[in-house]
Amino acid sequence: MSEARRVAALPTIDLGRDPAPQLPAVDRALREAGFLLVTGHEVDPGVRAEIRAAARRFFHLPPAVKERYAVRVGGRGWLGPGAEANGYAEGTATPPDLKESLSFAADEPTGDPVVDAEWFLPNAWPAEVPELRPLVETYLAEMKALSDRVLDLLGVALGEERDFFTRHTGHPTFGFNINWYPGRERTGEPEPGQFRIGPHTDFGTVTVLDREAGKGGLQVFTDAGGWQDAPYDPAAFTVNIGDLMAGWTGGRWRSGRHRVLPPPADVPTEELMSLVYFYECTPGTTIHGIESHGYLRAQLDAIATE
Repeated sequence: MSEARRVAALPTIDLGRDPAPQLPAVDRALREAGFLLVTGHEVDPGVRAEIRAAARRFFHLPPAVKERYAVRVGGRGWLGPGAEANGYAEGTATPPDLKESLSFAADEPTGDPVVDAEWFLPNAWPAEVPELRPLVETYLAEMKALSDRVLDLLGVALGEERDFFTRHTGHPTFGFNINWYPGRERTGEPEPGQFRIGPHTDFGTVTVLDREAGKGGLQVFTDAGGWQDAPYDPAAFTVNIGDLMAGWTGGRWRSGRHRVLPPPADVPTEELMSLVYFYECTPGTTIHGIESHGYLRAQLDAIATE
């Protein structure tokens, strides 16, 4: 295996076991990489498979049909080819990302019309795949519960009270992207420096990722190892922390830098799909002097290509 294709040494944390013996591994992983794997989550794999099947039917629709749901970054709907360049968030001038996304977000109003108008709008559900809505809504409820379990674990791993983070997730915002990474027959030949998702860190507290194995898949960055493939376990979720969490810990833990490789030249038709849940916190939460949702909005605007 070449240097570029080494696999990162990330721990697997079993949420069904006593957390105490696992806490040092959690702390070390989040200091070094900002990533870990999580099992013992009790999330139904069948729902994930059905979401992928329904979303694939949408992504394979003609562009003119998908265009009816087109939105800018941060909206609820379809992000078409070229809509994002995630490398922009860290100041890297990369070509647009080689992906399409269906994006959903928190939609339960708080009662504050200003907050609701920006962060709790209704989602857009494609009429062509009506089966997608109940599947996604079931999954989002599972992701909320899982994210709070992870945050409780992180509170203890940081040496704080268990609810150190979850006391700020009473009515949180979140984003959910179904990311479709088509093969080269659709994307064409990648430009120099072009990725399925360019190098970046996430913006919120924790990201819970359900991914598929592939040669053009997820890589994580550490100072010691550089870019390495993220380990894959079909029974595990990949969890990384974002910028708000790194700030919350005073920089003890690092926001996990990562990228998704372009479609591989030796498997040009490889098609992957990821389910990406970005968990944040209740609007108005201030973290080390930074208003959380002002930061989130600025970062979402930063990765838009137009």
